[in-house]
Amino acid sequence: MYGAILGDMIGAPYEFDMGGKTKDFPLFERRSQFTDDSVMTIAVAQALLDTLGQNSDLIKATLVRSMQLWGRKYPYAGYGGMFRCWLTENDPQPYNSFGNGSAMRVSSAGWLYDTLDETRHVARLTAEVTHNHPEGIKGAEAAASAIFLARSGKGKKEIRDYITSEFGYDLSRTCDEIRPYYHHVESCQQTVPEAITAFLEGDDFEDVIRTAVSLGGDCDTLTCIAGEIAEAYYGVPDELKKECVRRLPENMAEVLTRFANQAQ
Repeated sequence: MYGAILGDMIGAPYEFDMGGKTKDFPLFERRSQFTDDSVMTIAVAQALLDTLGQNSDLIKATLVRSMQLWGRKYPYAGYGGMFRCWLTENDPQPYNSFGNGSAMRVSSAGWLYDTLDETRHVARLTAEVTHNHPEGIKGAEAAASAIFLARSGKGKKEIRDYITSEFGYDLSRTCDEIRPYYHHVESCQQTVPEAITAFLEGDDFEDVIRTAVSLGGDCDTLTCIAGEIAEAYYGVPDELKKECVRRLPENMAEVLTRFANQAQ
């Protein structure tokens, strides 16, 4: 989960195509701070930790409570309009979204379960409470599947082949081919494949992060997704973990630590 939050923080200054589409940039700066991506990553992780071994209905109910709780704690973190309304509703219902939010918050599902089938099932649950459009569900399942496969020791070719065959994403393009025309877009179908491609091309954790940022677009979310997969494949350097915790409020850091202990 460090990878997701670091990706969010590092990508945040360059959201809305505000970067120079380069890998040469300071890894941290004044604006490198968590956004809604990290808040919801924490919310989903807490809900899944609290419902390990429980049934789907309880997991979804707990997800809703946790997401609303954390969203209301941090109401100005940068949520989209529909989700911001969802956070305040007394009886929140899914709204058929295919936004990339379902994929950016799913990282804990990739770590907490023993099989790929269970991982995909829980990833679907984390999406369905809001993003119940098929593309929203697919984005969450694809990201969680890539995490599970990476942490299970699968190689990049195996990960690429599985994601392509199971989810139909085009992973044949290089980042050099994507970069010139890529722009800010918030759909799963135009964020998840690009994030996975950045992971596939990166040489280590930091290089994945830099590659993802260099694509531009919805940079905090794209880099969050790429980072959550890169962590499972490469791990995260200790100095980056320390910097991540330093930039989080205490209550978020506590959930991150709890999750890290459980996912070992």
